[in-house]
Amino acid sequence: MILMNIKLDNFLVFNDFELCTSYPKKIVGSGIGEEHLDGKPNFRYKKLIVLMGANATGKTALGRILMSIFSFISKKEYSGITNFIEDKGERASFVIDMVMDGSELYRISAMFNGLEDIGGYKSSDIFVSVKKTSILSNDNYERCVERLDAMPDSEYSSYITALEQVPSFSWGFEYSADTFMVYRARMKNFETYHKVLRETLMTLDPRIEDVTVVESDKETLSIRFPNFSILMSQGMVLTPRILSAGTVEGIGIAELIAAMKVRYADFYYCDEKFSHIHSEAEKAFLSLLIDLIEPNQQLFITTHNSDILDMDIPKHSFAFLRRDEMDENHISCVFASEFLKKNTDSLKNAVENDVFSASPDISGIYKLKDI
Repeated sequence: MILMNIKLDNFLVFNDFELCTSYPKKIVGSGIGEEHLDGKPNFRYKKLIVLMGANATGKTALGRILMSIFSFISKKEYSGITNFIEDKGERASFVIDMVMDGSELYRISAMFNGLEDIGGYKSSDIFVSVKKTSILSNDNYERCVERLDAMPDSEYSSYITALEQVPSFSWGFEYSADTFMVYRARMKNFETYHKVLRETLMTLDPRIEDVTVVESDKETLSIRFPNFSILMSQGMVLTPRILSAGTVEGIGIAELIAAMKVRYADFYYCDEKFSHIHSEAEKAFLSLLIDLIEPNQQLFITTHNSDILDMDIPKHSFAFLRRDEMDENHISCVFASEFLKKNTDSLKNAVENDVFSASPDISGIYKLKDI
């Protein structure tokens, strides 16, 4: 599954919000390589999206909402997605374009009626339309969209019947908020997971001597230090607060790396898993993750690290979430490539000069000394 476009209205901070991952022309000498559907060179999509922006601009919220939409489509249960509706007295909606199996473009449109009382949502409050078009060998995304736009909205007896038209798909999400929670060894290949976890943790914490499999329980790992050990039972760290914050984040990073190595899914979202990790290590991990993106896969990653701006990554991969100066409740997304048209344009200089209006307002910090 590849996310091509998402529109959100009345979901948390997102009102009249849109993010599109198509791009107009081939990038020569890209550090990511070919960015198009396998066997369809004109159908271009951004394989990597680096989400940046000030605090409280929706980077984590976007991932949470996407995960709830995927779950709604896949499991046909609406309680997760309706929890994210901001004003339950008003209508909420999303429209998502997704490539399935590298051969068909699906558009799932969902509308949730505003509630008239304090009662919860019912099935009759939810309306879903599903359209699809085959992606021909010479198609690009825009041509497929024209065909979808020309189709009438589909009519189904229920949202469940509508969503049954969508093929199954998989996804993987990692969040900074999951620190000290259960880390599931959800890999298809436990041996790969073990090896990746070992190298990752020993890189992030030189005190760690080894990560071994406990003989009495082949799914339990022992993180060995010189004078003590920490157990991970079925993916859960039993005494996480002994580990540094960066090492704990490394567990989630290792899970993501292992997942990509065994192709656990085709869509990944990694949110702030590098907050406590050295900048050079983050850049190295990101380079590895880019190398692991296979054809017809996609990776979203959020970060505050401006050193990443100097990496050999196309400008169109960098998306900045920002609050509207006139309306603090409105979040918009702008890609660096919309402003920087020349190869010689410096992305880092643009960010330092707040070209994208995505820097935080720090004036309040300087007022603290007068309190």
